[in-house]
Amino acid sequence: MTATTDSPAAGSGCARPPLVTRALLLRFVSLLGSSVGFNLLLSAVPLYARESGGEHAAGPATGALMLATVVGELAAPSLTSRFGYRPVLAAGLVLLGAPALVLVRTGGMAAVVAVCLLRGLGFAVTLVAGGALTAGLIPAERRGEGLALVGLVSGVPAVFGLPLGVWLAEHLGWAWVFAIGAAAPLAAVASVPALPDRTRAAGPTVGLRDGLRSGALLRPAAVFGATALAAGILVTFLPLAVPSAAAVALLVQTGAATVARWLAGRYGDRRGAAGLVLPALLVSAGGVLLLGWTGSAVAVVAGAAVFGAGFGVAQNATLALMYARVPPAGYGTVTALWNVAYDGGMGVGAVAFGAVAGGTGYPWAFVLTAAVMLAALAPARRDRRRGRGSARGA
Repeated sequence: MTATTDSPAAGSGCARPPLVTRALLLRFVSLLGSSVGFNLLLSAVPLYARESGGEHAAGPATGALMLATVVGELAAPSLTSRFGYRPVLAAGLVLLGAPALVLVRTGGMAAVVAVCLLRGLGFAVTLVAGGALTAGLIPAERRGEGLALVGLVSGVPAVFGLPLGVWLAEHLGWAWVFAIGAAAPLAAVASVPALPDRTRAAGPTVGLRDGLRSGALLRPAAVFGATALAAGILVTFLPLAVPSAAAVALLVQTGAATVARWLAGRYGDRRGAAGLVLPALLVSAGGVLLLGWTGSAVAVVAGAAVFGAGFGVAQNATLALMYARVPPAGYGTVTALWNVAYDGGMGVGAVAFGAVAGGTGYPWAFVLTAAVMLAALAPARRDRRRGRGSARGA
C-alpha cells in the first residue's frame, strides 16, 4: 500500500488553496440531507417502536439500525470501487429515505425492524461513499480544517434533529416525522449528479482487506475506537447517572468537541496530525475519570468538557492521519474503518458499561472505563514512534 508521510504538506508556507469550493458546497447538500434524515428518526423511531411492540421494542429497533450500519460500512468500499462514489452515494440516500415512508402506512414491529435495517445500510453507504468523495474535494494542505468544517455541517442536524423528531411526533404526529425524515435524503439525491466525477480515483486500490492488514490505519482507528467507546457511554448513561447535570454536561461536551475538532484541524494542517493522537487519548481518559465524581455536578460538567475536547481532537487527528496514509483510491476504505471504529466503539461501550455499572455502580464504572481507554496507549505510542521515523525518512 502506497502511503504518504505524516508531516504537513510541503509548501505550506505558500498561499493556501481555497477550502470552500462550489463542489464542496454541493457535497454539503447531500451531507445535510443524510444527517437530517438519520438524526430526525434516530430518537423518534425507538419511541414509535415502543408504542407498536411494547416496552422492550425500542432496543431491537436501535440494535437493527446500528448492526446494519456496521455491516454496510464494511461492504461499502467494494461497492464504491466497483460502481464509483456518486452512484453509491445516490443509492444510499434513497435507502436512507424511502423506507421511512413505509411507517406512514404501517406500524408493526416487523416493519419497524425491516425499515431500520434498510435505513442503517443506506446511512452506512452515504457515510463511506460521501466521506471518500468529500476527502477528495478538500485540498491536502487543508485537510484537517476541511474535515472539521464537514463535521460541523453534519453535527448541527444531529444536535437539533434528535429533540426535533420527538417534538414533531408529539405535536404533529408520526406521519409528519417519517415524511420529513424521508424527504430530506430523497431531495438531496438531486445534488449528486452535479458533484465532480471521482469514480476512478488515482493511485493503487486499497481494499478493506488491505486496510485491515495495515497497522498504519488500524493503530489510529483503535485509538479513536477507545474514545468513541466513552462517547457511547456518555450519551446513554449520563442522564441516568447524573440526571440533574446531564443536559448541561452533554451540551458542554458537544460544544467542546466541536471547538476542539476545528482547532485540531488547523493545528494539524500546519504541524501534522500525528502528534495529536496520544494527547487526545490522555485528555479523553482524564475527562471520563472526572465523570466518576458523580456526586458533584461541577465535576461532571468539567469532566464532560475535558472529554469533549479530547474526543474532538481524536476525531479530527485520527481521520486526517488515516487519509494522509493512503492514495485517493483508498479514501473509501479509510472512511469505512474510521466509521466502524466510531459506531462499534459506541455500541460496545454502551453495552459493556451497562453490565459493569450494575455491579459496581456508576462512579466506579466511569473509573474502569478510563482505565480501559488507556489500553489504547500501546497503539498510540507505537504509531507516534512510527510517524516520527517516517518523517525523518522523508
